[in-house]
Amino acid sequence: QVQVVESGGRLVQAGGPLSLSCVVSGSHFSINAIHWYRQTPGNQRELVAKVTSGGSTNYLDPVKGRFTISRVNAKNTVYLQMNSLKPEDTATYYCAADWRTLVREVGRSWGQGTQVTVSS
Repeated sequence: QVQVVESGGRLVQAGGPLSLSCVVSGSHFSINAIHWYRQTPGNQRELVAKVTSGGSTNYLDPVKGRFTISRVNAKNTVYLQMNSLKPEDTATYYCAADWRTLVREVGRSWGQGTQVTVSS
């Protein structure tokens, strides 16, 4: 079983930085891509950033140049560094890890979410 735990969300002033962490744990699996999503009440979850096992990254257009996703494979940890935060970045942020087992089962595990609130 693969478990995902996010942390780092809090109240921050507009223009400030914030870093989120995502730790993936479990046994007998390898991780493919890891994603950060965000969701606000009444809206669909949207993909904010993604990093592949090879280190390739993709970003949602509104966060390009402000957010950076990075990955430490040895620690099964992914970080989302968010700079120049805006009130519209306020959301619950979720980490999702795509994994596969030695017997080639694949799946995606989600964290419980961490709340980021940006005050104006």
